[in-house]
Amino acid sequence: MSVATKPAEFGPMRSFFWPVHNYELKKLLPMLIMFLCISFNYTILRDTKDTLIVTSSGAEAIPFLKFWGVLPSAVIFMVIYAKLSNILSKENLFYVTLIPFLIYFGLFALAIYPNRELLHPEASADWIQSFLPEGMAGLVACYRNWTYSLFYILAELWGSAVLSLMFWGFANEISRVTEAKRFYTLLGLGANIALMISGPAIVYFSDIRKHLPPDVDAWQVSLNYLMGMVVIAGLCVISLYWWMNRAVLTDPRFYDPKEEKKAKKAGTKMGVLESFAYLAKSKYILCIALIVIAYGVSINLVEVTWKGQLHLQYPNPNDYSTFMGNFSFWTGVVTVCMMFIGGWMIRTFGWRFAALATPIVLFITGAGFFGFVIFRGSLEGFIATLGSTPLMLAVIFGMAQNIMSKSTKYSLFDPTKEMSYIPLDQEQKVKGKAAIDVVGARLGKSGGSIIQQGLLIWLGSLAAMTPYIAGVLALIIFIWILAVRALSKQFTALTSSPEAQKEPVTKAA
Repeated sequence: MSVATKPAEFGPMRSFFWPVHNYELKKLLPMLIMFLCISFNYTILRDTKDTLIVTSSGAEAIPFLKFWGVLPSAVIFMVIYAKLSNILSKENLFYVTLIPFLIYFGLFALAIYPNRELLHPEASADWIQSFLPEGMAGLVACYRNWTYSLFYILAELWGSAVLSLMFWGFANEISRVTEAKRFYTLLGLGANIALMISGPAIVYFSDIRKHLPPDVDAWQVSLNYLMGMVVIAGLCVISLYWWMNRAVLTDPRFYDPKEEKKAKKAGTKMGVLESFAYLAKSKYILCIALIVIAYGVSINLVEVTWKGQLHLQYPNPNDYSTFMGNFSFWTGVVTVCMMFIGGWMIRTFGWRFAALATPIVLFITGAGFFGFVIFRGSLEGFIATLGSTPLMLAVIFGMAQNIMSKSTKYSLFDPTKEMSYIPLDQEQKVKGKAAIDVVGARLGKSGGSIIQQGLLIWLGSLAAMTPYIAGVLALIIFIWILAVRALSKQFTALTSSPEAQKEPVTKAA
């Protein structure tokens, strides 16, 4: 005879390192592998898109692509996604979103890149450049190499549309709040494992060039391997999603559609304009949007200033690359440690404490970094006694700031942000998340770029605008903290009901 029982409590050490019941592995492991594969693709696509654009169009094309290509494309994607969400089932919507990405990336290596000379409009690009100012050369290069530009845009959208919107939307849909507190920081480990796998893979297949005859297009061979891995990993994601819908989500221990129906408000689905009007009236959604935008602006403001200092310290490309390799290694090490600490913080101190950690860390480390950059001249004598230079200390503080901001993002910011979607009804989850993750994240990054461009035009140099950047950063973080405090009150109210706190039960013989 079997009875319904609560799962056994965890021991202290197991609760800290692995707060998962054995029976929950059937749900957690496929989600972890899905996240790993999506993050694996993200790393490969991110490095490949930069290589394509920088080596063909120059780095000056990237700002034009981000503002005039990526941001409008994100808006268009969100509108189409909102329309399709009214027509397709959730499962079919997942497939329809992922498959076009995989088709393009596969075709790029097999057909588009080999025929790039026929596809790129060299003559018309030369004509346009002839009457435009030299400063617009980057924009013309985007048009000249439009297939690379499209690859860049889709690679950028992979992170927002597939990683943030589709995967986390799926995770939020099938996860209870009590599961999210234990699962989400563990899922974040998938991104770091993917980084450790995809990095060496990129190096290995890029080094193939050294072993090929001079008459062979080595980059074409590398692209074939890299895009082949992207397509295979994408097919793994689709297969796991299909299997979970049939073997996991049919088990009421893992997913009960009745719980979703209770939370979902009655009424018909809304159109695009109605969705925007509906979300604009939601203080809860606006708070999440403010948090996402504030993070994007803050990280963009600090990273550009830090990379300017880093370039001054390491003008040689080899030295710069070596430093960035070490930076990536320590970022991975600290992030893995923070994944476990972050999960413990969420479970022990609650959502609000964990959500406030990222802006506070950014403020403290950012203040130290900008302080050294702004006042380094008056600190030279003291710093010399330490056997260092103000510039080197600014680089070190900037590295520490970036490592801590990235590690707290993965371990605390992302999990708490995703948890905040869980109490929402289905309409807000689908359309609110699409607007925030796809467009809001881009607005954050674009906002940082616009601020920097305006200050550069006004002040003329990165050094002159640094004090103003520090002031803007402090203001953005203050707004961020206020948004977290407001969201925390609403989140606590929505998740305090008995249904939201319900734990699944297991069958004991």
